[in-house]
Amino acid sequence: MDDALWLNANLATMAGAAPYGALRDGAIAVKDGRIAWVGPRKECRRKAVREHDARGAWITPGLVDCHTHLVYAGNRAAEFESRLQGASYEDIARAGGGIVSTVRNTRAAAEDDLVASAQARLRQWLAEGVAVVEVKSGYGLDRDTELKMLRAARRLEGLTVKTSFLGAHALPPEYQGRADAYVDFVCNEVMPLAQADAVDAFCEGIGFDAAQTQRVFEAARKLKVPVKLHADQLSDLGGAALAARHGALSADHLEYTSEEGVRAMAAAGTVAVLLPGAFYFLREKQMPPVAALRRHGVPIALATDHNPGSSPLSSLLLAMNMACTLFRLTPEEALAGVTRHGARALGLEASHGTLEAGKQADFALWQVHSPAELAYAVGANPSVGAVRAGAPRAGTLPAAP
Repeated sequence: MDDALWLNANLATMAGAAPYGALRDGAIAVKDGRIAWVGPRKECRRKAVREHDARGAWITPGLVDCHTHLVYAGNRAAEFESRLQGASYEDIARAGGGIVSTVRNTRAAAEDDLVASAQARLRQWLAEGVAVVEVKSGYGLDRDTELKMLRAARRLEGLTVKTSFLGAHALPPEYQGRADAYVDFVCNEVMPLAQADAVDAFCEGIGFDAAQTQRVFEAARKLKVPVKLHADQLSDLGGAALAARHGALSADHLEYTSEEGVRAMAAAGTVAVLLPGAFYFLREKQMPPVAALRRHGVPIALATDHNPGSSPLSSLLLAMNMACTLFRLTPEEALAGVTRHGARALGLEASHGTLEAGKQADFALWQVHSPAELAYAVGANPSVGAVRAGAPRAGTLPAAP
């Protein structure tokens, strides 16, 4: 006997050949926190301890935000004003602002305060049916604060949290002019203690060059930790191809990635993570190579890139709309980007991202007429319920029409 059975639902399974993997008037059976069966309701012969009536709602996999910087202290609203007065992101960073200003605040914050502020931000993600969120370090740039950030991320509640160690995010003031020494410090003194699910780096002119990034990746390989990369956001330093050579789970941003980089990602199975929030907030003009990614069959994921400096975006649904309007993704591509491909970008494709037997029973219920509405309605949140490991989260389930 199953633990629960969800009936009278329209399913966007995000698996199979049909658009959205759609199955109207479907059913989902759950046992021991996992999906035990998915199919048409008329074919369901299963019995369960509890039956739930979805009342015609659409059910999707729980959403996945595969790139965030949720744990930090302070904000950078003053820099927002400076950019509107003509300063560039690079100008602000080189003047000691940008990432380094958040570093000062985060170093000074207590771990409990970091947890409390991140948990408060997370309410928006939970309200929008997000089941998995990735959280990076990178605002400490010293041993104790980087480890403090990762501990804080692991304490967040309400969903699955995957952590990424981003020690190679920026050069801290105490290492100015000694970037190679800082990379040694990151690789030898902090990374072995991080206990993160992945290692990330910022390969950019205002970050770390390709040789330094490669050293970070080689250290991660010795620790048997998968890698990800902030690649080609502001210039083409060959970051996407570098990530692919190291079998990266994902290469993220990618505005300046070349066709060669896209081909390398396709061959390596590296996911492209597009971050329309940063593109919008920084008023970028260079579009990511969406046509090339499609042409070469590179999976396209989407994420908020939530951070205080370049993407203070707290809505994955809005990120979907932005990806459609700014990058011309289709609504189906956008939903795949925050489900199936988002899970793959975190190495979670075996447990999340689709409604299939054996996957974790994390899904979201939506009061919409079609899944396209999730990307269509600007600023709307049609969520009417969420299920985690087979159990409904606190919230309102669909009301009878």
